[in-house]
Amino acid sequence: MIDSDLARFYGVTTSRLNEQVKRNPNRFPKDFMFQLTAEERREVIANCDHLSRKMLFSNRLPFAFTEHGAIMAASVLNTPQAVQMSVYVVRAFVAMRQAPSGPPDWAAWLREIGARLDDHDDSIRLVAQALEELLSPIDAPAPRPLGFRPDPDAPT
Repeated sequence: MIDSDLARFYGVTTSRLNEQVKRNPNRFPKDFMFQLTAEERREVIANCDHLSRKMLFSNRLPFAFTEHGAIMAASVLNTPQAVQMSVYVVRAFVAMRQAPSGPPDWAAWLREIGARLDDHDDSIRLVAQALEELLSPIDAPAPRPLGFRPDPDAPT
């Protein structure tokens, strides 16, 4: 996320956000944020319509924040939006910790699916046998010719 968008999101100016980042350099390692190169800046301007007006006439190279950097920025800013985001993140981590740990019982789940498939296989076999019986030729007697035939042994 570009610094100007993140600043707007947290309700501060871009210069205020960047000032707090500079005051807290240990909180923003390279995997949390980085400064765009001139080439990256041109690419962002070309691909992001909402940034073109802001960045086109500015000489400065903007900072880009990863998701971790955006969360860390919330912790160094003192605006209602930033505080709300920090509280939200803390609650998310607490909820994750309270969730059941460890993987579910995959083996039991697979056994259950296997049993269901076995039942389905038996049912499919029965249906296939019934269809085979319905589609197989019937051993019926040869058809009799239709119509009147005089009895050859009858007196004439």
